[in-house]
Amino acid sequence: MPTKIDSSLPTPHLEQSRKAGDVEPFPSGRITYLAPLPLPTPLPPHGPHIGEMNDVYMDFGLGSPQVFSWQVVLGGPFSVAFSIAFLFPLFTGFLGVIFGYGWEDIWDSVTGIFDEGYGYALVTGFSALAILLCTWLHYHNKRAAIIPTRFNRQRREVCSMPEDATEPVFVPWESLSAWVIEAQGATQYGIHRQYGMGIGFQHGETLTSVEFPCFGLSLAISHWEAIRGYMEYEIHDLKAIQDPLDLQGPNDPPHEGLHTFHNARARMHQQIRDGQRGRVSGFFWYLYHVMTLWTIPNHLTEWEVRRLQKMAPHALPEVMRQWSEPLPKEQWAKPSEELLRLSEQVRQLHKRQPRRPITEIFAEVQRLNPTDKRRA
Repeated sequence: MPTKIDSSLPTPHLEQSRKAGDVEPFPSGRITYLAPLPLPTPLPPHGPHIGEMNDVYMDFGLGSPQVFSWQVVLGGPFSVAFSIAFLFPLFTGFLGVIFGYGWEDIWDSVTGIFDEGYGYALVTGFSALAILLCTWLHYHNKRAAIIPTRFNRQRREVCSMPEDATEPVFVPWESLSAWVIEAQGATQYGIHRQYGMGIGFQHGETLTSVEFPCFGLSLAISHWEAIRGYMEYEIHDLKAIQDPLDLQGPNDPPHEGLHTFHNARARMHQQIRDGQRGRVSGFFWYLYHVMTLWTIPNHLTEWEVRRLQKMAPHALPEVMRQWSEPLPKEQWAKPSEELLRLSEQVRQLHKRQPRRPITEIFAEVQRLNPTDKRRA
């Protein structure tokens, strides 16, 4: 789930007037603002931290449970225990063959290692499983208690519950700040680079923000583009931003589960028939899923999704639930003329200079419109 990127990195100064394209340098890097106003970017949207999405609102900050998490929790301890109990003895027998020992000696060494190791395998496996399950339970309970930031595109507003607050705060969409952080530092292992994306607003003297690390600058901007695209009616379902492997069919639920396993296996067999991948690749696909307990992680992911869906509505304040109700279409809020004008200028400038970084285009458009002010 999103967290502070690094305690050593600076906090954006949102009490100052900011706009898309502004750059705030600090000793080891810089903060580049993407909003306000939320101008379009050419990057593909990607939203792993986006949870529920419908025609009215989108939740940001948690995302849906992932099958890979359960594969780690269950498959990790099982694989370690299996390796200690069986692979180590087999490896010992293999070494015996290489060094020319007799079959009786090899068998004695294999059974001896197994007799000595299976107890350690059980202790290690169950200990690792207990630790991972406790870790999962901690984050699951924490996740169920967190109220995500909610984006309502019909009202063009953002609702957030600041830490230790008793009532949610509602902010106009076009006044929300968004930024990407680039930082680097020297360590004994070389140059260490950090990237992150954040959204937030200044509420009185308090900065309310959500930040999380990313693997690169383009990916950080893609996270923001998923939010912006939804609010501007360019994105309407989770598949477009959370299914890069295209493992969800037209009638499948938007989260991962048993259907993604069956779809992946069917695609793998089709690729083998088409000659796009070899049978050795298929063997390792099956080996991986056997070692991660086949479809059990998929079933547990579906169970976790259902449990969170039952718990989430009870954690929302009543005013937030009412705010999330759909509006008649004639009451939907409209984008400002300023946003429409600047967005069109960004698109035209990017069309003429497609290789230019989008943040530089933002800054250029802002310079061409010096009288435009950030919306309060």
